[in-house]
Amino acid sequence: MSNADTTRTEWRPASRYPDPSVISLDPRFDKYRLPLAAVERLATGCRWSEGPVWIGDARCLLWSDIPNNRIMRWDEVTGQVSAHREPSNFANGQTRDRAGRLITCEHGGRRVTRTEYNGSISVLVDRFEGKRLSSPNDVVVKSDGTIWFTDPPFGISGNYEGYRADPELGQNVYRFDPETGSMTVVADDVLGPNGLAFSPDEQKLYIVESRGEPTRKILAYDVAEDGAVIRNKRILIDAGAGTPDGFRVDVDGNLWCGWGMGSDDLDGVMIFAPDGVAIGRIALPERCANLCFGGRENSRLFMAASQSIYALYVNVAGVAGG
Repeated sequence: MSNADTTRTEWRPASRYPDPSVISLDPRFDKYRLPLAAVERLATGCRWSEGPVWIGDARCLLWSDIPNNRIMRWDEVTGQVSAHREPSNFANGQTRDRAGRLITCEHGGRRVTRTEYNGSISVLVDRFEGKRLSSPNDVVVKSDGTIWFTDPPFGISGNYEGYRADPELGQNVYRFDPETGSMTVVADDVLGPNGLAFSPDEQKLYIVESRGEPTRKILAYDVAEDGAVIRNKRILIDAGAGTPDGFRVDVDGNLWCGWGMGSDDLDGVMIFAPDGVAIGRIALPERCANLCFGGRENSRLFMAASQSIYALYVNVAGVAGG
């Protein structure tokens, strides 16, 4: 992606404040809006943007451009966009562990990797009970250092975002302990497990069911006292006509969800209060697949939306580990 590719003529930033694309659906959202902040497009020219992760010590954003088999980088200081890792093994979801190392879900390798401080890549897990994972999709790191990730077959269903193959395992959600090397299935009954995140107190785990019938859903589970088991599955959000994908949680417990279905009234980000009520919306000209918080106070929302990356300053910080 060249610097010349980072502006599209068909999109224009807001011409006035407050930005009309930041929409309050409930009075609870009003305090999170900054009246002098607007949605910005930072980059474009990708095929399918996913897995954004903020690297605060380098003041940059990384994200996956899955079909182009690369991880991209946007530099906060210079505004330049460049390829960070190419090929990327069809990287998808990404986050940082509690020691600051990059954790990456790879469709191509059907594995979860960790980028070490010296830049080398360690394979954390690529099999369960002797069988290959399908295509790890999204990932979050708990405060105890355990790595939780979803493993639907999306990346092996064709050759566009990985390599076509038959799945050897079910569509599971896993908990992996890098200290002991142990891995367990925490959920095996989610239809198309996709994005996932913990509540701020880590007493709840939310998982997107992206192949739910008749509609897609965001499920909620209680995390057991030992922190290793989830239970009490329930529907927190019925997406209706929408398509939740990746999401993150802020320190107040609100869910900021990538959303869309290729239409003006759905594409962008939906914000839900902890009780599952929609309180706000960020309208984008493209379907948003995933997002993350970053910036100096972890209060800048970075949105990976189809071919582009957008950003918006908000009046709340994201939780750590996502």
